[in-house]
Amino acid sequence: MKQHEHLTDQKNKNSTTYKELSIWEALIPVIALVVMLFYNVFFVFGDDALSGSNQFILLLGAAVAAVVGVFNKVSYRQMIDEVAENLKTATAALLILLMVGALAGTWLISGIIPTMIYYGLQILNPNFFLVACVLICAVISIATGSSWTTSATVGIALIGIGETLGISLGMTAGAVLSGAYFGDKMSPLSDTTNLAPAMAGGYLFSHIKYMMITTVPTFIITIILFLIIGLNLEVSGTPDISDKLDAIGKAFYISPLLFIVPIIVIVLIVKKTPPLAALLLGTLLAAVAAIIAQPHILANISGVEELDFKSAYKAVMQAMTVETAVETTSTELNDLFSSSGMSGMLGTIWLIICAMVFGGVMDAIGALSRISNALLSLATSTFGLFASTVASCLALNVTASDQYLALVVPGKMFKKAYKDKGLAPENLSRTLEDSGTVTSVLVPWNTCGAYQSGVLGVSVAEYFVYAFFNWISPFMTLIVAGFSIKIKQLNAK
Repeated sequence: MKQHEHLTDQKNKNSTTYKELSIWEALIPVIALVVMLFYNVFFVFGDDALSGSNQFILLLGAAVAAVVGVFNKVSYRQMIDEVAENLKTATAALLILLMVGALAGTWLISGIIPTMIYYGLQILNPNFFLVACVLICAVISIATGSSWTTSATVGIALIGIGETLGISLGMTAGAVLSGAYFGDKMSPLSDTTNLAPAMAGGYLFSHIKYMMITTVPTFIITIILFLIIGLNLEVSGTPDISDKLDAIGKAFYISPLLFIVPIIVIVLIVKKTPPLAALLLGTLLAAVAAIIAQPHILANISGVEELDFKSAYKAVMQAMTVETAVETTSTELNDLFSSSGMSGMLGTIWLIICAMVFGGVMDAIGALSRISNALLSLATSTFGLFASTVASCLALNVTASDQYLALVVPGKMFKKAYKDKGLAPENLSRTLEDSGTVTSVLVPWNTCGAYQSGVLGVSVAEYFVYAFFNWISPFMTLIVAGFSIKIKQLNAK
């Protein structure tokens, strides 16, 4: 009987008809959302907007959409059902985010991340300082999944070293940010790298693989440009990083053997192992490595003098789930050696859930399909669709002042348009990152621009020109689209 009632309800839902929204009616929730976000970020909360206020504003945007739907005779049940479907599609992404948080914690206490940083710092050379800055920050950002952490720790140190060598602060900052955002963009630990495919309806590792088509050429161009600049600069002195290497060596057991764990994870990814399985195994292997290689760190986290099974278990579980920090003798590096575990991902998960609510209501009232149809009529070519996405991401970075929202809003708006064009979701997720993630740091009033300029002590105007990777990326994605280079289709196997 209940099954019959469910089928009847579903039939009634599917047979419900309502008039198609005009383009201006469909845009009402989007315009309201952008205006509220702009005020919230720019005039009130600034960098703290992601602590919860932006998430609530996404819900307010959903409420505005619901009001439009009510006037168009869309039922409450239809809207809730569509929200539920949206959340269902994001389940894998949410679980992966939690697992990424756990992996970041165990890779810290096992010494994997410190080992990457230790060897990365040793490639500094006065004659190739700017190139070294890019490479070091890229390695560290891939390892940590955070451009913010990279610039706030090693980035600050490199700024100081560059200044002693007589190199322009803008050049050094541009090199630091180019490397940091390349690593952030390509790291499976990065929240934006997880957020983009979640919004586009794709998968994390296929998204990362597809990004290489535009990201690797952009990175190579960046390296070449900094190499040319570096070879034409006169530097004085020698960078001294011995204190930082000494601090890492005293706090952690450093060995190339620790690279076995990330190599195994990479092999699993290449072999197309399900992401959750690969990340879980990487987390567990790193936990074992921590017990073997860093027992002193586990004992310190547990507050015991001698490590036993119970205290090791406690330390590993804490690193996986909540905030963990390992102190060194270098205050500049201490922030780098901290992780929030799974709890650190809750803010991004919260954002995704609220974005899915907004997108679900917009779907239910027919607003997204109406906007998509309008975009498709304007962007008659594949290149036009890519260009529209790039323009939308850039506009939101300027108006909404936050890179996350520059991924969320265009991601939900353009998802159907790409599908209708027969384009795989990787096209959208890559374009979101190429134009949304990396350009946020080029806008002075964007949370990223304000943060990075404040942390590095270099204004956006000073480093803008030298942040080659960041401003070349949107052009590269348009070039690839214009020449139809490896544009993945939905029916591609």
